[in-house]
Amino acid sequence: MAAELSTSINIKEPRWDQSTFVGRAKHFFTVTDPRNVLLTNEQLAHAHRIITDYRKGVVSPGLTEDELWRAKYVFDSAFHPDTGEKMVLIGRMSAQVPMNMTITGCMMTFYKTTPAVLFWQWINQSFNAIVNYTNRSGDAPITVNQLGTAYVSATTGAVATALGLNALTKHVSPLIGRFVPFAAVAAANCINIPLMRQRELQHGIPITDENDNRLGESTKAAQQAISQVVVSRILMASPGMAIPPFLMNHLEKKAFLKRFPWMSAPIQVGLVGFCLVFATPLCCALFPQKSSMSVSRLEPELREKIRASHPGVERVYFNKGL
Repeated sequence: MAAELSTSINIKEPRWDQSTFVGRAKHFFTVTDPRNVLLTNEQLAHAHRIITDYRKGVVSPGLTEDELWRAKYVFDSAFHPDTGEKMVLIGRMSAQVPMNMTITGCMMTFYKTTPAVLFWQWINQSFNAIVNYTNRSGDAPITVNQLGTAYVSATTGAVATALGLNALTKHVSPLIGRFVPFAAVAAANCINIPLMRQRELQHGIPITDENDNRLGESTKAAQQAISQVVVSRILMASPGMAIPPFLMNHLEKKAFLKRFPWMSAPIQVGLVGFCLVFATPLCCALFPQKSSMSVSRLEPELREKIRASHPGVERVYFNKGL
């Protein structure tokens, strides 16, 4: 008879060493696996039950270590790490590749007219707003009013940026024109992410010591978390928006696409998807998910409070979001 699985496995942390880029990459290749989008509610509930029971010291009969880790990654792919709530399907990181390849491919195919730019940038920024809200850091509730204001300001700013850049490139070469969507996305990320997560910048995000004891909320931690996410997202979009324009510029001169011009969009979507399969997890892995900063860099009042109540604490930790 097989021995029962130990209850000492630390499933609060990822399976692989998060202090190394390779360990973080393995973690995010699992988290962003597009196949997780296809999981049924029953499969998610089963994984939720396994993880919830295990955290209480209850091991499901016959459970192996590999099955436990698989359940953890299914659980992590669908449930928010701070609030525990089930995340909106298209807001999950596992939906990034299929959603982004479709939206980005269309943005880069239909970029020549103002209505097309307006429509696809609006679709893209609406999707980004859902992702940014779904993957926010912290567990404080956000009101419908705050969410609505953030969404309108983020999408308006992003779409205006795209239209402005499009107007500036009317008289440049077609190849440079193809890079307008990328420039717009990069600029829009700098607008959309901070606006959709503005509550964190105003009120702070939860910070803990290395043993997960909550020490307070910090706006300085929120600034670091959001800036890291902005950098990751821009770099995540880079391969899918920088490589296909060169390839498409070459392919569109060939007889095949001149004969079948309708193939341009599916080819572009496929190229973007191939790039995103690798860029999404690798760029998520640039910074540790459980980010940290020195106590000396915190707000003065919070720093003094921590030094008074926890004199041995030199670094604080927080979920940076995605």
